[in-house]
Amino acid sequence: MLERKLRKDRTEVTFVLPGDEPPGPVSVVGDFNDWKPGTHTLTPRADGSRAVTVKLSAKQVHSFRYLAAGDYWFDDAHADAHDGINGRLHT
Repeated sequence: MLERKLRKDRTEVTFVLPGDEPPGPVSVVGDFNDWKPGTHTLTPRADGSRAVTVKLSAKQVHSFRYLAAGDYWFDDAHADAHDGINGRLHT
C-alpha cells in the first residue's frame, strides 16, 4: 500500500507492507535511490505493519520495486501503473 502526503514542493510517500509477508527484511528500491538495496528499509509500525517514508520531488514519475531476503523481488499491487516488472509512482 502507498500512503501520500503532498507538501509544497515534494510528496512524502510511505511504502507499507504487512509485518510478516514476506518474512525477513524488505527494502524499497527505485530510481529515487539509484536502485540500492537497504537504502530505504521498511521498519515495524505500532499497527503491526512495516513501512518507510521517502521524500520525492513533486510532479515526477518514479519506478520502484521491493527487495526481500533471499533476493526476492516483488511489486506493489497499489502502484499507479506498471512498466514491465517495475511499479510506477506519480508524485
